[in-house]
Amino acid sequence: MILLPPPKMVKEAEGSLLLGRKTMIVMDASCPAGTNVYAGMLKEEIKKWGGLNIPFVRGKAQKGDIVLKVDAALGAERYHLTIGEEGVGLTGGSLRALGWSVQTLRQILRQSAGLLPYLAIWDEPDISNRGFYHDVTRGRTQTLENLKKLADTMAFYKMTQLQLYVEHTYLFRDIPELWRHETPLTAEEILELDQYCYERGIELVPSLASFGHLCNLLSTRTYADLCELPDSFGKPFSFFGRMEHHTVNVSDPRSMELIKQLIGEYMQLFRTNKFNICADETFDLGKGRSRGLAEKKGKGNLYVEFITGLFDFLIQNGKQPMFWGDIICGYPDLLKKLPKNVICLNWGYSEEQRDTETRILHDAGAIQYICPGTRGWNHWVNEIYSGYRNITRMCGFGRKYGAIGVLNTDWGDFGHINHPVFSIPGLIYGAVFSWGDVDLGFEELNRQISILEFGDPTGQLVGLLSRIDQETVFGWHNVISFKEWTQKGEVQDKILARFRQEDMSRVPSANEHLDELEDSLRKLSRSMDSSSRSIVAITHSAMQAIRIWNEVGWYLSGIYSGMLYLESEKDGMELAADLENCLRFYQEIWRENSKEGDLSRISDVFYWYADLLRDDYRKIHGKN
Repeated sequence: MILLPPPKMVKEAEGSLLLGRKTMIVMDASCPAGTNVYAGMLKEEIKKWGGLNIPFVRGKAQKGDIVLKVDAALGAERYHLTIGEEGVGLTGGSLRALGWSVQTLRQILRQSAGLLPYLAIWDEPDISNRGFYHDVTRGRTQTLENLKKLADTMAFYKMTQLQLYVEHTYLFRDIPELWRHETPLTAEEILELDQYCYERGIELVPSLASFGHLCNLLSTRTYADLCELPDSFGKPFSFFGRMEHHTVNVSDPRSMELIKQLIGEYMQLFRTNKFNICADETFDLGKGRSRGLAEKKGKGNLYVEFITGLFDFLIQNGKQPMFWGDIICGYPDLLKKLPKNVICLNWGYSEEQRDTETRILHDAGAIQYICPGTRGWNHWVNEIYSGYRNITRMCGFGRKYGAIGVLNTDWGDFGHINHPVFSIPGLIYGAVFSWGDVDLGFEELNRQISILEFGDPTGQLVGLLSRIDQETVFGWHNVISFKEWTQKGEVQDKILARFRQEDMSRVPSANEHLDELEDSLRKLSRSMDSSSRSIVAITHSAMQAIRIWNEVGWYLSGIYSGMLYLESEKDGMELAADLENCLRFYQEIWRENSKEGDLSRISDVFYWYADLLRDDYRKIHGKN
């Protein structure tokens, strides 16, 4: 029996319970109104996997029923599940804990249909706050329907918190300059998602850039003069430029008022008492308009003064502040200047992540969440093995240093090109290792996820997905670098250096391996549950993109670095057409679950290369 996260205590017994026409889902008098949602989940699970349409009611249970109860004596985060001759008993110390028992039973139903094994389970999490952090700004803004599906997946694996990273992708009422070229989330969408998450035991926490990473805001005509560095208005868009600069000028009091205005409007949409101001990677602080003030007070004090002003504003409005801890780690002595209840979000994404930052924050007395990553940014398919190693290490640090939460991140650098489904294994890794200290190796956990989440009885799917990115030679980061460096006139030196770092001669073998992986995917998909087979088209699109970009890098390396032995099998005209056909398929899949977002910018990258390849072909062959 596969149960994720694995329960703390399971006692199995001989025998099984057969659900039948007399079975009912009964909500005990102790159950609050919100229990209906969980009862509905059970009803749908039984109907799908057991073929029975079992009603849910309130009242007194009979033999063979599925009974839901809330008993505060258990403790708010503990639940008890029993399956025996008398029926199924689900008891939680709170409504949320009762929901966790329902998810466990759903997982059992998914594997045993209407014939349930006798057993007893007692369980509770190690870490109370177990969250997922999804970037809806830098590329992909998922539709409301798909964000609800994300919440459903999180609930199934007993996660408790969702944050959506926003810079400019919320439709602020009075600043249309901020979002006018975007497809932002609306207030109605946020309110509906907040309610949907709440009903499933998930806290939707607002996360809004408020210090650095304010490219759209600080590039407007109205607010460009509040940027730390001058001349932010009117610059052409670049993926690097959006990431690297645009820190607010803290020496201008209008900056504080503007950020408070944004926070004040946005926080009204959420029932949570938490608010994440981000405040990370303030690269330009003290380098431009606030240089004189930074020299006088010190950059660390300047940083702390600004975020403290925002924290005080939040606390006055009944909110508990959160912020990213990368800057404050450099000034641990300044932590004592922050309000006592502030939560520091300690991120680190390396496979060999060290515990230095976690220890520094712990020793300084910070309240902290540990924040690993799914490692999908800049990849067509996530670096799944690297994500596993990072997440397991960081969750271990969280236990060692008493973190109160784990927030597993899914960033979207350079357009968020990876499909959301490729982050699901990483999401589940975070759910598993934040719930309990379990010994589940990479291959075994992937087998279990393949079966439970993707309906793959062979257990091979996630392991196969984890091998795809290894065949990337000319990756998306290189693609963007080549384009943007070329547009800046920095072609020769940097591009040649970039190509020397990559072994372009590996392209034929890498693409051959991709073909083999796709053959394997098609074979195992024959036995997959039909509801999961959409992953075949999604993965085909991603592997097609990796193949074609590998070929483009191989071709261009021969032109720009003079490595004649890298002669490509295709000419520039063929590759240009391949890029455009690949993009068309990718666009269709993108639009199935996401708003337009940065799709046009990603498309422009494909078109730029297609034009370049055609131009180079004409030059090589002496055509005008």
